[in-house]
Amino acid sequence: MMNEYIGIIAGSGQFPRLVAQNARASGYGVIICGFQGHTDPALAEVADAFVMLHLGQFEKLISFFRTHGVHRLCMAGAISKPKALDLRPDLRAARILFSLRGKGDDALLRAIMGELEREGFSLVQAATFSSELTCPEGVLTRRPPTPEEQTDIAWGWPIAEAIGSFDIGQSMVVKQGMVIAVECLEGTDATLRRGGELGGTGCVALKRFKPGQDDRVDLPAIGLATIRLLIEYGYSCLAVEAGKTLFFDREQAVALADKHGLCIIAITEKDILAFSGSGSNAWRMEPR
Repeated sequence: MMNEYIGIIAGSGQFPRLVAQNARASGYGVIICGFQGHTDPALAEVADAFVMLHLGQFEKLISFFRTHGVHRLCMAGAISKPKALDLRPDLRAARILFSLRGKGDDALLRAIMGELEREGFSLVQAATFSSELTCPEGVLTRRPPTPEEQTDIAWGWPIAEAIGSFDIGQSMVVKQGMVIAVECLEGTDATLRRGGELGGTGCVALKRFKPGQDDRVDLPAIGLATIRLLIEYGYSCLAVEAGKTLFFDREQAVALADKHGLCIIAITEKDILAFSGSGSNAWRMEPR
């Protein structure tokens, strides 16, 4: 294992660094490719080799990893969607883009992954190296959801699934049986701000894995900044998908949520049945 390298295609945020540190602690070498305007250049500190490219320099990315003997790749970190509209693709990237009927996250990532696999790279889930970040099922805060919040979650969850199936976004804001905001190009934070401004206090935020999404890339993620935003705009509850959502700085975030009475819950489909009354009326979920 000591001679094996993991290649990280790095976006923004702390995830690429955590993956790199954990991979190194497991005995792997770490080769990182970042992108101008998205990736923290300080990641070079935790890499055996590091390069910063512009989005769309696909040939250079492939050449970089191949030169350093990388066979396994993972994608970690966010890419700003509005900034990504500014990309200047090389011929290889342009061919991928032109081959797509739609240019949603899933479609683009699947096309990129397919091209990398054709080049002989194996794609692995970044969370493999940071499994402690994955949300367990249950109420993560002291306060469980109220009956009203359960009703909103059960009502909005299948709508969020339908929106995700069209490769639009992972997040949605609901309140009293109304859709207040839906994530698209602007990203989760801007969606939460808009939802809070439109719906006022007491909104419920939902974030879930898109149906058919490849779980090796683009898992839903929340963190301390998410919780601060929810508190600032008066949200009452956040529901995410258990086992398929990354939660950064969980201990700090949950403590802050508890201080302000915000409920955070990680759920599965069986919980939705219970919320909607189709399952056991004695539904209870112990806080963690």
